[in-house]
Amino acid sequence: MHFAILSQYYPPEMGAPQARLSELAQRFLARGHNVSVLTAMPSYPRGKIYPGYGGLLRREILDGVRLVRSTLYPSKSPRILPRLCSYLSFVVTSAVAGTFCLPKIDYLLTESPPLFLGMTGYYLSRLKGARWIFNVSDLWPEGAVDLGIIEDGMALRLARRLEAFCYRKSFLVTGQSRGILGNIERRFPDVQTHHLSNGVDPRLFHPEVASARARFGIPEGAMVALYAGLHGVFQGLDQLLEAAHRLRDVEDFRLVLVGDGPQKASLQAEAASRQLDNVIFLDPQPRDAMPQLVASADISLACLKTKILGAVPSKIYEAMGGAKPLVLVAEGEAAQIVEQTGCGLAVDPGDLDGLSAGLRRLAENADLRRKLGEAGRRAAEHRFDRWRIADQFIDRLEIDG
Repeated sequence: MHFAILSQYYPPEMGAPQARLSELAQRFLARGHNVSVLTAMPSYPRGKIYPGYGGLLRREILDGVRLVRSTLYPSKSPRILPRLCSYLSFVVTSAVAGTFCLPKIDYLLTESPPLFLGMTGYYLSRLKGARWIFNVSDLWPEGAVDLGIIEDGMALRLARRLEAFCYRKSFLVTGQSRGILGNIERRFPDVQTHHLSNGVDPRLFHPEVASARARFGIPEGAMVALYAGLHGVFQGLDQLLEAAHRLRDVEDFRLVLVGDGPQKASLQAEAASRQLDNVIFLDPQPRDAMPQLVASADISLACLKTKILGAVPSKIYEAMGGAKPLVLVAEGEAAQIVEQTGCGLAVDPGDLDGLSAGLRRLAENADLRRKLGEAGRRAAEHRFDRWRIADQFIDRLEIDG
């Protein structure tokens, strides 16, 4: 069959959707299917088109996958208007590019958010004769309401209508967490759903990967707590800076923050003003460097500013694969996964005492770090193997097709 993906985000960008969708595409190829991807010129999270890209349209082959890229208005601003311009620009350009560049396809998976991309996904699915799969990574507009981004009014009502339209017109709604699917199933009981969980490739992230601290500029003898990902509003990384401040007495402790995003400059300024010599900021790293980066840490970190329904940070699974103990700042399903698998310690957002105590405990207890890391590795192999998760999804589509 011919499977297509419509997503604003795709490698060479770094991020959870990018890694998940590109590995899904690879698995379809390995199973003997044709794959096309319609995506944007890479700009995330820098807010600028990457060097070597540009123009209105670009075709390329990446890891054997045929890609069509259309332009967009790039932005990393946390303000609503620039973000809307970025989203809506790709809605328009991807619709035009898909009309002329996508062949006839059997299935079209559309990644949300942004929710607006559902308009293009539905249009192209009808045009190309494809069954439409609407993949929900984060609940919108529900999440926007919880985070105070959208208030009750016309905009919220229109967003809810678009959300309902996407679910009801889809052949299948997929979601990254049980919380996301449970919410959708309660509100739309007639919609077909599938749990397309995030996960990790345990053959890529594993305990035998060699540490490469010199490559990343990380001190060899340090006790390293690593956060690698988006430096955004909803990650709440200021909590990690406060924990680093409280752990200044722990010998050779280093908080290493890797990545980029709209909050990075303010985080760097805060660390400088507080003279946090135990905090290291690193630039985003290429995807193939991530296993070595995880291997270079003693403790992995995943952090959210507040409770977000259905949110499960992908960094949980990479820590599991690399057998690294995790400190999670989050509630809900993510915390349940950490507790059920025994892969780390979970604290509520805003619990700075708990966060600092958890980091201190792991920094001072090598046996506990080993025990939690081993538990995480078992979970990666038996519950969150991304290949197995993809195979179950492909099996379903082959049967339905």
